Amino acid sequence: MRAVTFRSVRDVVTTSVADPRLETPFDAIVQVELAAICGSDLHPYLGREVGLDVGTVLGHEFLGTVVAVGSGVAKFRVGDRVVSPFSTSCGSCWFCARGLTARCTAGQLFGWVQQGRGLHGGQAERVRVPLADSTLVAAPTGVPAEAALLAGDVLSTGFFGAQLGGVQPGDVVVVVGAGPVGICALLAAQHAGAQAVFALDLLPERLALARRHGAIAGAAEDPELRASLREATHGRGADVVLECVGSAGATRVAFELVRLGGTIAAAGVHCEPQFAFSPGEAYDKNLTYRAGRCSARALMDTTLPLLAQERFQLGALFSHRLALDEARRGYELFERRLDGCTKVLLVP
Repeated sequence: MRAVTFRSVRDVVTTSVADPRLETPFDAIVQVELAAICGSDLHPYLGREVGLDVGTVLGHEFLGTVVAVGSGVAKFRVGDRVVSPFSTSCGSCWFCARGLTARCTAGQLFGWVQQGRGLHGGQAERVRVPLADSTLVAAPTGVPAEAALLAGDVLSTGFFGAQLGGVQPGDVVVVVGAGPVGICALLAAQHAGAQAVFALDLLPERLALARRHGAIAGAAEDPELRASLREATHGRGADVVLECVGSAGATRVAFELVRLGGTIAAAGVHCEPQFAFSPGEAYDKNLTYRAGRCSARALMDTTLPLLAQERFQLGALFSHRLALDEARRGYELFERRLDGCTKVLLVP
């Protein structure tokens, strides 16, 4: 089959690899209809995360049709259309029972193989899904495939950020980073009843998307935007800041804009070795800082039904739709934000 594989930093290639096969009775094989390039795919691509084996099939956002199941799979049959979260989960361990499916004791991340151990990803014609019954979710009838695909990662991650931040009705929320996760985070904040949502970014196409979804949008250093935030909060600052970038600079902006006693929730994946604020600064601000990997599988029970109710129109998040063999160009477009790129859809 054809698949997008990792060769080295800034070097991915679509090539022929062996078809996945059932390895346990609880596996399913999914024929991929749509896959996407995610911001966290850029971490190994740019060398921010190291250790990925050469030849690893990349990607953890995919939707498709079940084409084979092991004898132990009870919930899914050949022909079922499914969407997957970005990691597998057993559904029954101590962590899964508490909704922390991202920390399942048997869980694996799609698209991460290190020293020969791990799980190949979904930027491919087919993908093996271990623990299929507790990992996969049926794609809702009537929901556009592109939107259902996003529930497996960025939509659920946006909701996770708002959940971490404890967004309450009447809150003033700032979203740092108006990429796909940031747009989903602002939707989640609105869904939770935020009085106003400010979205910060530098790219015009992202700011346009944020405004389209109801945010007050601008650059972090824009004096008019900061004045609007002060006015909306009577000078206090944001009740909650949802940091959706994963960088020291974004964290520092979040720290500057959050009010005394406010909360920063980090949905972005961080690779830097230290915080952008000191323990003393956090103490002086009575700051609550929360972070962690999204338990996408648990949150999909909320986000997929919302899509079925047509609450969110997410197709606009995809600026580019490319064939699987064009993945190398897709990574370049996405990493360098060329041609107005906001998110890339790959079609095997």
